[in-house]
Amino acid sequence: MKLDSLVGKTVLVTGAASGIGLETALAFARRGADLVVCDVDESGLAAAGKRIEELGSRAFTHRVDVSSEEEMRAFAVEVHGRVEAVDILMNNAGVAIGGPFLSTSLEDWNWILGINTMGVVHGCHHFVPRMVERGQGGHVINVSSAAGYSATSALAAYNATKFSVLGLSEALWEELRPHGIGVTAVCPGLIDTPITRNARLVGDMDKPERREEMVSTYQRRAYTPDRVAKNILKAVEKNRLVAPISPEAWALYYLKRFAPWLLRRISLAMAKRATQ
Repeated sequence: MKLDSLVGKTVLVTGAASGIGLETALAFARRGADLVVCDVDESGLAAAGKRIEELGSRAFTHRVDVSSEEEMRAFAVEVHGRVEAVDILMNNAGVAIGGPFLSTSLEDWNWILGINTMGVVHGCHHFVPRMVERGQGGHVINVSSAAGYSATSALAAYNATKFSVLGLSEALWEELRPHGIGVTAVCPGLIDTPITRNARLVGDMDKPERREEMVSTYQRRAYTPDRVAKNILKAVEKNRLVAPISPEAWALYYLKRFAPWLLRRISLAMAKRATQ
């Protein structure tokens, strides 16, 4: 999909109040697109809308919990009252849980599955059919993670949700291809976003010092969301199905394909370190 100029196009981004969602929304606005953005963080969302408008684009902001089918359905009705269909759909909203399976409660599972997996399903369910019916192509961006193809016991629930997003994206790529709609699964590595500060920690990982260590690691890595946004636009332009972002994400991607035995050793070492 050509992104040189998106004037007259509409891009929808979930989880757009901060981090990767915000920076990607701004990147699309700089290309001339109108933005539809949602989040549960109303103050952050209002600030995002203002920044988008300062770039000369229109911004429609709405508080939406992507895990709620009812809220997403109502949101879609409002959006489709404004435009026939969105041109680009970015399912970005996501949360994290750090800890092993045996320490993860069903409440935790329902929370993370509702946002990370069903949030993507809701987005696709309510917006993709209208893209198909319009018959003018488009693109779907689903934010997975390097944790979507590289698992560790220290991220059991998070891995499960991000693997599901990658799998769904691969299936959608095949289904939507005849309709001229591209699909990209974005798989970032260690990115300095609020997700580490807001993650739920369970079991042996549920310690203040563990959270501070995690946040500090991501901050020192210093791979910022605006760099992710630039790479997302490049991946859409090249119509890439899987888009690892950051050197460590690429390294894990190739290890998974060509040296899975080595990846397993690395994962075991990471899990041991995370729970000590």
